[in-house]
Amino acid sequence: MRIGLLTERGYPYVGGEGGLWCDRLVRGLGRHEFDVYAFSGSAVQEEAGWVPLPPQVGRVRTAPLWTAEDDGVVYGRRARRRFSEHYGELAAVLCAAAAPLAPRPEPATSDAAPEADRFATALHGLAELARDEGGLPSALRSDIAVRALERACRAHGAPRTAREARVPDLLAVAAYLERALRPLSLDWYEEDGLGAVDLCHAAAGGVTALPGLLAHHFFGIPLLVTEYGVRLRTHYLTRPDSSPAVRSLLAAFQGRLAAEVYRRAAFVTAGNTHARRWQERCGADRAKLRTVYPGMDAEPFAEVGESPERTDPHTLVWVGRVEPAKDLVSLLHAFAEIRKEEPKTRLRIVGSPSGPEGAAYLGHCTALAAHLFPDEAEGPHAVGDNPVSFEELGGPDVPTSADAHACGAVTVLSSVVEGFPVGLVEAMFCGRATVSTDVGAVVEAVGGTGLVVPPRNPRALAQACVSLLRDPGRRARLGAAARARALELFTVDQNVAAFHGIYLEIVARVPVHRLLLDDTGDPLPFATPAEVHVPGHWSDPPPRAVPGWAVDTPAPATRTAR
Repeated sequence: MRIGLLTERGYPYVGGEGGLWCDRLVRGLGRHEFDVYAFSGSAVQEEAGWVPLPPQVGRVRTAPLWTAEDDGVVYGRRARRRFSEHYGELAAVLCAAAAPLAPRPEPATSDAAPEADRFATALHGLAELARDEGGLPSALRSDIAVRALERACRAHGAPRTAREARVPDLLAVAAYLERALRPLSLDWYEEDGLGAVDLCHAAAGGVTALPGLLAHHFFGIPLLVTEYGVRLRTHYLTRPDSSPAVRSLLAAFQGRLAAEVYRRAAFVTAGNTHARRWQERCGADRAKLRTVYPGMDAEPFAEVGESPERTDPHTLVWVGRVEPAKDLVSLLHAFAEIRKEEPKTRLRIVGSPSGPEGAAYLGHCTALAAHLFPDEAEGPHAVGDNPVSFEELGGPDVPTSADAHACGAVTVLSSVVEGFPVGLVEAMFCGRATVSTDVGAVVEAVGGTGLVVPPRNPRALAQACVSLLRDPGRRARLGAAARARALELFTVDQNVAAFHGIYLEIVARVPVHRLLLDDTGDPLPFATPAEVHVPGHWSDPPPRAVPGWAVDTPAPATRTAR
């Protein structure tokens, strides 16, 4: 089959977010053909180029979301009226859905359905206008858009957070919507573009899935959405400084878009149950949800995992990006308690700071370590004779993640915010016992193979670490169980097999939308199954007759069925 893979800031760009699992998926499904439709994240990313592509990638089409040139499209009076109508309807729906800084994903009730239909109608109207007129960017940046937002916010019945929006707030919301709706103006929605694929697979929700929504609208292409992080949740975590009006209106847009994507998707896959709960809260139908864990390459960790004796029984290891969400402060306070119970214990913190904030946080943690162990401090990056050390991954001492986990008897995770704990799964591949905080999908990943404590609780973290340091037999049992669990659930093969099955399940339910041809261009004989001639949809159960009533059979479909 032919898959249209939709990505944003990821595959096929070098170092893109989520690019690794997309590359593994494409390479693992060599019998299928992939067309990649990618949104770039920055000029730097575009200049870095693409990763080497396997032969099953038929073509790649890209578009930037970080910039937009003036399209030069000048609307006539009728087009301006159409834009004002559709954009005004979109703004009205957002104002109706705006709530004071809390998500409002409604379940599928009769009250929610009209609002969802209004949002979809407005979105499709703007997409059709872009097709007819050649683009939307100029209109989305025009005064018409800002005035439509203002009318919706001042309308009778609008919530107080929307009514309090000032001109800077309206300009900020209009600018955000202009960026988010740029995919509506692309030339991807043609018969030889997304209209030629059998299935659209969006590698993320939100704006990334917009082309899939339009392919479904224009051509009936089925849509599969995969989310390893839910965009609405990310919105609440990354916009703390915006005004209440801006946050509520943008949350309403993210919520409505998420609900529409989930409504139109054939299936929605989550990387863990934590993300799946957010998807349900955002309106996803539970019957459409599947959990597909991220596929990780276990081979680099095989040597360490099969040699558990390669370890220092007195060393704790932390591996990851250095940033405030990882709560290394609590880890250092916990380690101070551990040293009182087990004076020989060492702590190796392996990782690099993420941006300026991470660099500042690393400096703070280094100073805190020197303060907690004043008699052993020496140098800016080490404390004493290695009771605490700060090291960079990829350096001469710790060249790989496997080497980092091999250094210690216990791997520790101290985060207060976490999605899917990749570093923890790497430790499991290495056969290491783990102590983790109960955040994100940690409990789901670890299962019963590690100790889990509340976040921001140094005493509980210390007690769990001490209990494992004093019991090598328990460490070995937990480490072996962790490795077995990781190999069963979190490998690339498991991930690829799961998506292959979902692909087949989707296309088995969807009519073929294009004529199948052989190598000479002639129609392929027997490509249309005999079931296509059965009136109605042959895979549906027959209608139940009501006594005294005649059942009218619908006319045969003109399109073939797979």
